[in-house]
Amino acid sequence: MHAAPASLSRSAPETAALAQALAEAAPHLRRSVQDRPDHAPRVAVLLPCLNEEISIGKVVRAFRAALPQARVIVFDNGSTDNTAPVAAAAGAEVVAEPRRGKGNVVRRMFAEVEADVYLMADGDGTYDAAWAPALVETLTRERLDMVVGARAGVSANAHRTGHALGNRLFNRLHRLLFNDAFADVFSGYRAFSRRFVKSFPAASDGFEIETELSVHAGLLRLPVREMETPYGPRAQGSASKLRSVRDGARILKTMAILVKETRPMLFFGALAGATAALSLALAAPILRDFALTGLVPRLPTAVLCTGLALIASLLFACGLILDSLARARVEQKRMFYLAVAEREREARIGGAR
Repeated sequence: MHAAPASLSRSAPETAALAQALAEAAPHLRRSVQDRPDHAPRVAVLLPCLNEEISIGKVVRAFRAALPQARVIVFDNGSTDNTAPVAAAAGAEVVAEPRRGKGNVVRRMFAEVEADVYLMADGDGTYDAAWAPALVETLTRERLDMVVGARAGVSANAHRTGHALGNRLFNRLHRLLFNDAFADVFSGYRAFSRRFVKSFPAASDGFEIETELSVHAGLLRLPVREMETPYGPRAQGSASKLRSVRDGARILKTMAILVKETRPMLFFGALAGATAALSLALAAPILRDFALTGLVPRLPTAVLCTGLALIASLLFACGLILDSLARARVEQKRMFYLAVAEREREARIGGAR
């Protein structure tokens, strides 16, 4: 296990230093902070949960101790045990989100909670709350939009060989498809700026939401960083909600959709190339016979080859057109991302009047 860094001591001077860093480090935080009379930055710890009564109380207390100035909010995703009352007894605010799926919870969290810095973790106790101040401080000091707590030893503590293998394969696939150098694309331990949270579309429903978060950051070329953080086993008696085959298939489907939406030239170009290659493979013997005899003995195959060639051309044309539209969408997302802080400031000024 990693020892908590020395800078994570909870002394009063260092807590004050962290608050000062939050207030001064990032320009996109200064506006929203300075518009309030007390100039105090708002930090929200968001904990999506489903049937975590065994661990959630300890997790809430740990984050309250690590970030005493933060709101700790548990979003109960339709638990059938005592997750909500245990979280409330530990001092957390509890919000119910009945639609099952982590993506649905993240969408609700990002829409409903108002803060300057957001820290997201899981309620199962696998993430070390002692590293929360380091994630928040790194976000503000380096003027980032997302800091990912890359899980150290995830292969050893993922509980299942399928989970560990899936993590490695999907991380490599993500780097190949999206050209992002994330070491742990599935980490649920992340700190966000306000403008990231309020400009993130959150289209996913389940555990594939982490992939969408990473793709969104890479698509807009946002300033992000990874920090290696400890990753421990779940509390004894609790069960993982992940299903290797089901969730792996959903993540793969999400990746395919995101490639189609964000890199259509790659998606449709690959389909066009495969279709053209099949057309040429089928046409090769026909062309050879035609060169030798001047006849086309397999007319149906020749017609099929022609159809495949036309389909390949259409797929390539679709890729070109959609690539231009995708670039326009990226520009729109970028402008909306930049406008979030300004709109929030103007709304507060208007409300004060």
